Amino acid sequence: MRKAIFPGSFDPITLGHEDIIKRGVPLFDEIVIAIGVNAEKKYMFSLEERKRFIEETFKDEPKISVITYEGLTIDLAKKEKANFILRGLRNPADFEFEKAIAHTNRKLSKIETVFLLTAAKTSFISSSIVRDVLRNGGEYEMLVPDAVRVTK
Repeated sequence: MRKAIFPGSFDPITLGHEDIIKRGVPLFDEIVIAIGVNAEKKYMFSLEERKRFIEETFKDEPKISVITYEGLTIDLAKKEKANFILRGLRNPADFEFEKAIAHTNRKLSKIETVFLLTAAKTSFISSSIVRDVLRNGGEYEMLVPDAVRVTK
């Protein structure tokens, strides 16, 4: 079975994340969207909200599940018996950062990372941009899945 972990903070999930996940569905038998919890990070959305946004976005996709975790992604992959980590790449800076993590993960655990390039139409979107638009009362709806709706 080809099982992948798609880790991230998803604060909030964006159309870029959604695109990578949807394009990953045909490649894997199962994708576990894993919301990482970092006690030192301040999030805009609660863990419950982030999980709900993702579950609602993929409610009709049986190959996708959503969990939360703390610690190393490779430890989660072992626990979940996942043999792949799925990641999206928007730009060369993402590639350099993700490449270092992928090499480290493979050295520590032999797990393979599969990279998908984001679609051109979503390559500019990041969760930090969405948060900035939200903080400033801007129109964020075209940057996120329909499940991500908040009152301004």
